[in-house]
Amino acid sequence: MDFLSVWHLWVIAGLIAIALEIKLSGFVMLWFAVGAFVTALAAALGFGPAVQTLMFTLVSLSLFAASRTIFQQFFMRNAPPMKIGAEAMMGAEATVVDAVPALGSGTVRINGELWAARSVDGAIAPGELVEVASIDGLKLKVRRAQQAPMEIAPSKEKQ
Repeated sequence: MDFLSVWHLWVIAGLIAIALEIKLSGFVMLWFAVGAFVTALAAALGFGPAVQTLMFTLVSLSLFAASRTIFQQFFMRNAPPMKIGAEAMMGAEATVVDAVPALGSGTVRINGELWAARSVDGAIAPGELVEVASIDGLKLKVRRAQQAPMEIAPSKEKQ
C-alpha cells in the first residue's frame, strides 16, 4: 500500500458515507462523512489509530446528536400535535345519509366512511350537515353543524 495511506482510507470512507446519504433518506450518514473527513485530516497530521478512532466517534456522534435536537426544535416548534383515530373525528363535519331520528340511530358519511349516528339535538334529515359531538363505541353522537349566518348587504337604491 505505498500509494494509499491511512488518510486516503478515511477520505474514501467519507465519500462512501456521502454516497449512502444521497441514496438513503434520513439525514444521518452526512455526520459520519464529516467525522471521516475530520479524521482524515488528523491521520494526515500523523495522529495514531487510537486518536483517529476516538476522533471519528466523537465528531460523528456529537454532530448526529446535535442535529437531531436542533432540527427537531427548528422544524417541530410550531407543529400542532397530530390527532388520530377518534380524537381526529371530534368536531369534524359529516353528512347525514339515512335520517337520524330523535331517539334512534341513522347513518352519516364522514371522511368517505359510513358511520352509525345518534342525534343529540332532535331529528336530522338526510343531506343535512352535522358535527361530531362525541363518540360512543362505534356510534357517533352528532348535532347540527353551526353555520355562520350569511350577511346580506343592504341594497343601494337608485335616486
